[in-house]
Amino acid sequence: MTTVYYMQKKYQVPDGLTIHKAMEAVGIKLLFGCGCRGGFCGACGTLYRTEGDPKLKVGLACQTVVEENMYFAMLPYFPAERVDYSARDIDPKKVSEIILSLYPTTARCIQCNSCTKICPQNNKVMNYVASAIKGDIESLAKESFNCLMCALCASRCPAEVNQFNVGLLGRRLYSLYFQKDAEHLKKCVEEINSGMYDTGFDDIMTKSKDELKKLYEQNEIEK
Repeated sequence: MTTVYYMQKKYQVPDGLTIHKAMEAVGIKLLFGCGCRGGFCGACGTLYRTEGDPKLKVGLACQTVVEENMYFAMLPYFPAERVDYSARDIDPKKVSEIILSLYPTTARCIQCNSCTKICPQNNKVMNYVASAIKGDIESLAKESFNCLMCALCASRCPAEVNQFNVGLLGRRLYSLYFQKDAEHLKKCVEEINSGMYDTGFDDIMTKSKDELKKLYEQNEIEK
């Protein structure tokens, strides 16, 4: 068993569990800070310290394994500024200027790379911040594509850059003004509108839960 402290209360939890599973193992009902449980929703940001190390650390509760005498608390929300804007009202010729005007702290990046080191998705966060400063909207959008919006990057930034919201703005602008239309998606929409799949949908709607489960398990996932 491992000794941990959640919100200053002491618990004995099984070794080798993630923070999420350890909390549930001792009967704690998670009302916030949990979602996909697989490291893809970013809802379970956690602050923690480990024995013998004064450094305050952050991670996702679904990925971080408990350690002896670990102190931790869930982070339900990180208070980073979120600017209101309409992407369709932004001039695509002035993308770099707009990003820096909406999120001016972006230009304060000191290239320390703390944001990249803490990212649970291994995104090159510092790189896409640099792309935002240079106005390279394509690089900004693609480098931040796997962002979970967990805000752990912002929690570690000494320059107070709002990395995850800058990435979101970049992805929105790139998809709106620069991303080429997906021809295969157009074709798929046309096929749906033509009624090509109506019979298949009707058949699925008549199946039982067990039959649907069997179909799902037999399905070949597209590579």
